Amino acid sequence: MILSGLKIREEIENGTIEINPYDESRLNPNSYNLRLHNELLVYTGDVLDVKKPNPYETLIIPPEGLVLQPGRLYLGRTVEYTRTQKYVPMLEGRSSIGRLGLCVHVTAGFGDIGFAGYWTLEIHAVSPIRVYPEIEICQIYYHTVEGDFVPYRSGKYQNNQGIQPSLSWRDFEK
Repeated sequence: MILSGLKIREEIENGTIEINPYDESRLNPNSYNLRLHNELLVYTGDVLDVKKPNPYETLIIPPEGLVLQPGRLYLGRTVEYTRTQKYVPMLEGRSSIGRLGLCVHVTAGFGDIGFAGYWTLEIHAVSPIRVYPEIEICQIYYHTVEGDFVPYRSGKYQNNQGIQPSLSWRDFEK
Protein backbone atom coordinates (compact mmCIF):
# COMPACT_ATOMS: atom_id res chain seq x y z
CA MET A 1 0.00 0.00 0.00
CA ILE A 2 1.09 3.57 -0.68
CA LEU A 3 1.00 6.00 2.23
CA SER A 4 -1.36 8.94 1.95
CA GLY A 5 -0.02 12.45 2.31
CA LEU A 6 -1.64 12.69 5.73
CA LYS A 7 0.05 9.44 6.78
CA ILE A 8 3.41 10.75 5.48
CA ARG A 9 2.95 13.84 7.66
CA GLU A 10 2.02 11.66 10.66
CA GLU A 11 5.13 9.48 10.18
CA ILE A 12 7.30 12.61 9.92
CA GLU A 13 5.84 13.79 13.22
CA ASN A 14 6.52 10.31 14.72
CA GLY A 15 10.10 10.29 13.42
CA THR A 16 9.82 7.16 11.23
CA ILE A 17 10.14 9.31 8.08
CA GLU A 18 12.46 12.31 7.81
CA ILE A 19 12.36 14.93 5.05
CA ASN A 20 14.68 17.84 5.75
CA PRO A 21 13.95 20.62 5.05
CA TYR A 22 10.22 19.92 5.20
CA ASP A 23 7.59 22.31 3.84
CA GLU A 24 3.94 21.41 4.31
CA SER A 25 3.03 23.13 1.01
CA ARG A 26 4.89 20.39 -0.94
CA LEU A 27 2.83 17.58 0.60
CA ASN A 28 0.50 15.94 -1.94
CA PRO A 29 -2.40 13.49 -1.48
CA ASN A 30 0.04 10.52 -1.57
CA SER A 31 3.55 11.97 -2.10
CA TYR A 32 5.87 14.86 -1.32
CA ASN A 33 7.61 17.09 -3.90
CA LEU A 34 11.40 17.22 -3.74
CA ARG A 35 13.55 19.98 -5.24
CA LEU A 36 16.59 20.02 -7.51
CA HIS A 37 19.85 21.18 -5.91
CA ASN A 38 21.97 23.71 -7.85
CA GLU A 39 24.79 21.24 -8.65
CA LEU A 40 24.98 18.68 -11.46
CA LEU A 41 27.67 16.14 -12.34
CA VAL A 42 28.43 15.11 -15.93
CA TYR A 43 30.81 12.36 -16.92
CA THR A 44 33.72 13.57 -19.04
CA GLY A 45 35.02 10.30 -20.49
CA ASP A 46 34.12 9.07 -23.97
CA VAL A 47 33.29 5.58 -22.67
CA LEU A 48 31.97 4.81 -19.21
CA ASP A 49 33.41 1.72 -17.49
CA VAL A 50 31.50 -0.20 -14.80
CA LYS A 51 34.76 -1.58 -13.35
CA LYS A 52 36.45 1.79 -12.83
CA PRO A 53 35.68 5.18 -11.30
CA ASN A 54 34.63 7.44 -14.16
CA PRO A 55 35.88 11.03 -14.41
CA TYR A 56 33.30 13.79 -14.13
CA GLU A 57 32.95 17.52 -13.75
CA THR A 58 30.60 19.63 -11.67
CA LEU A 59 28.18 22.14 -13.21
CA ILE A 60 26.44 24.82 -11.19
CA ILE A 61 22.92 25.78 -12.20
CA PRO A 62 22.85 29.60 -12.02
CA PRO A 63 19.72 31.48 -10.88
CA GLU A 64 18.89 32.24 -14.55
CA GLY A 65 18.86 28.50 -15.27
CA LEU A 66 20.90 26.03 -17.29
CA VAL A 67 19.88 24.41 -20.58
CA LEU A 68 20.19 20.64 -20.50
CA GLN A 69 20.94 18.95 -23.82
CA PRO A 70 19.51 15.67 -25.14
CA GLY A 71 21.89 12.73 -25.35
CA ARG A 72 23.71 13.66 -22.16
CA LEU A 73 23.30 12.21 -18.69
CA TYR A 74 23.23 14.71 -15.86
CA LEU A 75 23.48 13.54 -12.27
CA GLY A 76 21.69 15.84 -9.86
CA ARG A 77 20.47 15.56 -6.33
CA THR A 78 17.59 16.61 -4.20
CA VAL A 79 17.81 19.59 -1.87
CA GLU A 80 16.06 17.45 0.72
CA TYR A 81 17.68 14.78 2.85
CA THR A 82 15.36 11.84 3.49
CA ARG A 83 15.40 8.89 5.85
CA THR A 84 12.93 6.09 6.43
CA GLN A 85 12.85 3.43 9.12
CA LYS A 86 9.96 1.19 8.09
CA TYR A 87 8.71 2.17 4.62
CA VAL A 88 10.00 1.58 1.09
CA PRO A 89 10.76 5.00 -0.47
CA MET A 90 10.09 5.44 -4.19
CA LEU A 91 10.91 8.37 -6.45
CA GLU A 92 9.17 9.53 -9.63
CA GLY A 93 9.30 12.64 -11.74
CA ARG A 94 6.49 15.15 -11.42
CA SER A 95 4.02 15.05 -14.29
CA SER A 96 4.58 18.75 -15.07
CA ILE A 97 8.29 18.03 -15.56
CA GLY A 98 7.68 14.83 -17.53
CA ARG A 99 5.35 16.67 -19.91
CA LEU A 100 8.32 18.83 -20.84
CA GLY A 101 10.37 15.72 -21.69
CA LEU A 102 12.61 15.77 -18.62
CA CYS A 103 13.26 12.36 -17.01
CA VAL A 104 14.57 12.31 -13.46
CA HIS A 105 15.75 8.72 -13.21
CA VAL A 106 16.93 6.07 -15.60
CA THR A 107 16.36 3.06 -13.32
CA ALA A 108 17.06 4.14 -9.75
CA GLY A 109 13.68 5.29 -8.48
CA PHE A 110 13.51 2.55 -5.88
CA GLY A 111 14.93 2.91 -2.39
CA ASP A 112 15.47 0.55 0.52
CA ILE A 113 13.96 0.66 3.98
CA GLY A 114 16.57 2.38 6.13
CA PHE A 115 18.05 4.54 3.33
CA ALA A 116 19.26 7.89 4.62
CA GLY A 117 20.65 10.59 2.36
CA TYR A 118 20.03 12.78 -0.64
CA TRP A 119 18.53 11.22 -3.76
CA THR A 120 20.82 11.21 -6.78
CA LEU A 121 18.79 11.96 -9.91
CA GLU A 122 19.77 10.46 -13.28
CA ILE A 123 18.48 13.30 -15.44
CA HIS A 124 18.10 13.26 -19.19
CA ALA A 125 16.17 15.53 -21.52
CA VAL A 126 14.18 14.58 -24.61
CA SER A 127 14.78 18.05 -26.07
CA PRO A 128 16.75 21.08 -24.83
CA ILE A 129 15.20 22.33 -21.60
CA ARG A 130 16.13 25.06 -19.14
CA VAL A 131 16.13 24.03 -15.47
CA TYR A 132 16.54 26.15 -12.38
CA PRO A 133 17.86 25.58 -8.88
CA GLU A 134 15.25 24.42 -6.38
CA ILE A 135 12.52 23.56 -8.89
CA GLU A 136 10.15 20.89 -7.63
CA ILE A 137 11.46 18.17 -9.95
CA CYS A 138 10.28 14.89 -8.45
CA GLN A 139 8.11 13.34 -5.79
CA ILE A 140 8.81 10.77 -3.13
CA TYR A 141 6.21 8.31 -1.99
CA TYR A 142 6.27 5.43 0.45
CA HIS A 143 5.10 1.81 0.37
CA THR A 144 4.44 -0.44 3.30
CA VAL A 145 6.33 -3.73 3.35
CA GLU A 146 5.01 -7.13 4.33
CA GLY A 147 7.16 -9.45 6.41
CA ASP A 148 10.28 -9.05 8.50
CA PHE A 149 13.16 -7.02 7.10
CA VAL A 150 16.67 -5.88 7.85
CA PRO A 151 17.02 -2.12 7.16
CA TYR A 152 19.58 -0.79 4.71
CA ARG A 153 22.45 0.55 6.80
CA SER A 154 25.84 0.38 5.15
CA GLY A 155 25.43 0.38 1.38
CA LYS A 156 27.61 2.30 -1.06
CA TYR A 157 25.30 5.30 -1.06
CA GLN A 158 24.13 5.40 2.57
CA ASN A 159 24.45 8.77 4.35
CA ASN A 160 25.75 10.46 1.21
CA GLN A 161 26.48 14.17 1.37
CA GLY A 162 25.89 15.08 -2.25
CA ILE A 163 25.58 13.77 -5.78
CA GLN A 164 26.86 10.23 -6.04
CA PRO A 165 28.43 9.10 -9.30
CA SER A 166 28.23 5.38 -9.97
CA LEU A 167 30.18 3.30 -7.50
CA SER A 168 29.63 0.10 -9.51
CA TRP A 169 33.39 -0.44 -9.57
CA ARG A 170 33.27 -1.26 -5.85
CA ASP A 171 31.28 -4.41 -6.71
CA PHE A 172 34.41 -5.78 -8.38
CA GLU A 173 36.59 -5.29 -5.28
CA LYS A 174 34.88 -8.17 -3.45
